[in-house]
Amino acid sequence: NAYNPSNLTFSLASKQAVKWRNDDGTTHTVTADGGGGFNSGNLGDGETFTFTFTTAGVYPYHCTIHPTMVGTITVNP
Repeated sequence: NAYNPSNLTFSLASKQAVKWRNDDGTTHTVTADGGGGFNSGNLGDGETFTFTFTTAGVYPYHCTIHPTMVGTITVNP
């Protein structure tokens, strides 16, 4: 029950989307802290969620089903 990697940093200029894939057989979510920004909904085994960040900043996130699963996306200008 962990994101791998749990921390990711990239440049906004790269215009990259971030893609999460659930590979552990247990349902999870990818949900921005504070309820804003992004929410994958439930992801079953093998399902993916993709989000494109359009603003530089630090974006902590968690799994609503397993609150100890946490991660951070850092988007540099």
